[in-house]
Amino acid sequence: MNQPAKPRLLIVDDEEDMLRLLKRSLSADLECEIQTASNAYQAMTLLEESPFDVVLADIRMPGMNGMEFLGRVRQEFPGLTVVMMTAYGTIDLAVQSIKQGAYDFITKPFEHEKLVHLMAKALERSRLVQENLLLQRKIEEQESLDEMVGASPKMQQIFETIRLISSADVTVLLTGESGTGKDVAARAIHKLGHRRKGPFVAVNCPNLPENILESELFGYRKGAFTHATRDKKGLFWEAQGGTIYLDEIGDISLTLQTKLLRVLQDKEIRPLGDTRSVKVDVRIIASTNRDLAAKMKDNLFREDLFYRLNVMSIYMPPLRERLEDIPVLIGHFLHRFCAEFGREARTVPPEVMRRLINHPWRGNVRELENVVSRLVLLSSDTVIRAEDLGADFVDPGDCLMTPEFNRFQYKEAKSRVLERFHQEYLASLLSRTSGNVTRAAKDCGLERQALQQIMRRYGVKSKHFHPEDDQETN
Repeated sequence: MNQPAKPRLLIVDDEEDMLRLLKRSLSADLECEIQTASNAYQAMTLLEESPFDVVLADIRMPGMNGMEFLGRVRQEFPGLTVVMMTAYGTIDLAVQSIKQGAYDFITKPFEHEKLVHLMAKALERSRLVQENLLLQRKIEEQESLDEMVGASPKMQQIFETIRLISSADVTVLLTGESGTGKDVAARAIHKLGHRRKGPFVAVNCPNLPENILESELFGYRKGAFTHATRDKKGLFWEAQGGTIYLDEIGDISLTLQTKLLRVLQDKEIRPLGDTRSVKVDVRIIASTNRDLAAKMKDNLFREDLFYRLNVMSIYMPPLRERLEDIPVLIGHFLHRFCAEFGREARTVPPEVMRRLINHPWRGNVRELENVVSRLVLLSSDTVIRAEDLGADFVDPGDCLMTPEFNRFQYKEAKSRVLERFHQEYLASLLSRTSGNVTRAAKDCGLERQALQQIMRRYGVKSKHFHPEDDQETN
């Protein structure tokens, strides 16, 4: 079993005899590793090379004196415990050092027991500070992952990957279907990393036309185009010191891909209308629901950009690949929306939970979140009932168990079951796509003409699912 590392003490004094005396006397009574420095510059070098728990430094030193050294340490190593040494004639300076952040001071010549007691307290203070920082970090880590809910092995592996890569300032590519939580994962990576105090700037790439997206990302100079009446800093500049999240990057044009590649390679941007480039300090996280390998094969996505983005990759699985997470997610969303809407706590009985688990969830977690939100708002009881779910969640077996179907001959019952199935399936499908037949055909795996033929056969019209447009959606 590995022994915990000893705490480390750095003693700084310009008198070599004093350094030897202090190291010898303190080594005998304190369980710690001791190093010495004969001036403040040497001490700063040692601090930059490896961590220390406590610094014991003289106030009067040539070159950089103890007060200047204390100021540097407080700025560059704010959590470090510093004790100052002073002669009787400079006690006022020692008191001033306390005001500037020193833990304590001791006057020369030392009483050995008093010195040992003070340094033991300083080492204990340092230990408590480190434990507090570790606890705070764990709390921040948990809070950062709170919106990412899942008990399945796949999600646990994703949580662990996020913890590991968040501290490394590498580019991350998030892949997976729409609604799987790529944006939540991006925010978690940002919050767990050292840039967490910086801005998080999210850009939905497909929402903006190419020319507008370019000017939004990189900014522009006054006069760069007709309506550029003033300089504008782009989103990359706004993300300085933080993270920029490029959502659905697989949809950007080849021209913009080339310009983005330059940002990744050179860490600089060139605003539209400018002749000079500007350095940027940002972490890039990108996401896509596209098959980038297929797009590269068709020369629609640059291979060199892909490898620049894909330094670390996380695949966000759809709900159908982690069914065991659905009850956990439902519980999470019920708790959240009941509190948000001021409703009593809701419960989901087993038969209703079964229907929810068996639902295809083509919209993944985002669709599930919307459904639970609707259930909390519209349910009249604290127990969610099957009828609260709506037509999208009809159990295919329900229609076979009613007396109505038991009365019919086999062929008639089969015909009616098929008719009901088609009507309910098509209604669910077109509701999700707001009556867009092209998208509905793609979602259900049929050719558009084949889907239209089935719709005509069973009297289902797309206009009934697109209230803003009475014409059949193309």
